[in-house]
Amino acid sequence: MCDSARLSRRSLLALGMTLPVAAAPAPVLGGDRLGRDGVQVGSATGLPRGLTARSWLVADGDSGEVLAVCRAHRRLPPASTLKMLFADTVLDRFPRGGRHTVTAADLAGIPAGSSLVGVRAGTTYTVDQLWQGVFLRSGNDAVHVLAHMNGGVAKTVADMQARARELQALDTHVVSPDGFDHPGQLSSAYDLTLFARQGLRDPGFRAYCRTRTAQFPAGGGKTFQIQNTDRLLSGTWGLRSYPGLIGVKNGYTSDAGNTFTGAATRAGRTLLVTVMHPADRAEAVYEEAAALLDWGFSHGASARPVGVLVEPVIEGQGAKPSPRSSTVASPAVAGRPSTGRLVEGAGTAAALLAGGAWALRRRRAAGRARGRHRE
Repeated sequence: MCDSARLSRRSLLALGMTLPVAAAPAPVLGGDRLGRDGVQVGSATGLPRGLTARSWLVADGDSGEVLAVCRAHRRLPPASTLKMLFADTVLDRFPRGGRHTVTAADLAGIPAGSSLVGVRAGTTYTVDQLWQGVFLRSGNDAVHVLAHMNGGVAKTVADMQARARELQALDTHVVSPDGFDHPGQLSSAYDLTLFARQGLRDPGFRAYCRTRTAQFPAGGGKTFQIQNTDRLLSGTWGLRSYPGLIGVKNGYTSDAGNTFTGAATRAGRTLLVTVMHPADRAEAVYEEAAALLDWGFSHGASARPVGVLVEPVIEGQGAKPSPRSSTVASPAVAGRPSTGRLVEGAGTAAALLAGGAWALRRRRAAGRARGRHRE
């Protein structure tokens, strides 16, 4: 070891040497505890045991309070749950009754092994039918047709990334609009829950994600029935349908494993749950989501929130006010507003300005990090 390494702090100061200043830790979106590893939960009992998911989150859909979480911001492949962001971005751009005749170019570039609803070139579909193909069957063919209608896949990816920034979903990096495995395509349980919460505010989104069956064009004037692949909604494959379930979206790819974001309402209360990468069984993602919802309805009301789902930030306008103000205190310093609370809006111009500036710094940092960070 070099002698200089043994110099004391006092000796260094005496020599006039400048000591390095440790950088302050960056604020965590939604609250400090959401950046910690392991399970974070307030004073409540009965949290399900044996959860295998690499990341999960339970939140109140109205207040945005995060009731319990495990690795909220861990970036993981999202699979088809990313289609929630696709819908958040594109859904209202075309009238539901509009018609589109599919071309071969609309279907070009769909990855091999994709989930498909059965869109055929030369057949005319309503926009409504294409969205049913997205929500019920998770059809990548329907996604690509709508993306081409939106100006192309590249433009839609850019639009989705911009929408993610508006929603403050800073863990998300979009490579394709369908959620299929691509290097660097990542999201988090926190971001997926943001997408679901925002989407459910749109009546069209809400109606699509809770639809169980629909008739889909087969060409030649014929149709066939498609079913929703969300097993907690449909109650298929040996799983019971979850009481009060609204939707929202399930997914599976070889990299992501099973992913699921759901919402359920009971006694006037809506809970959101996201489960990512549980044990390698198709049923596990639904079983663990149902167990977390059960806990939220039974014990969540007595749990102290550990964070908050932030509201969208529109450029030039700051943070959108929350439908119901959150009262989450910072877990790090009692009595001081948490980072997420500031971004969500404290009802003052100062809070909005602070939140907007902080969000901009986070966006820039996230932009530098993307492309080299992959779980």
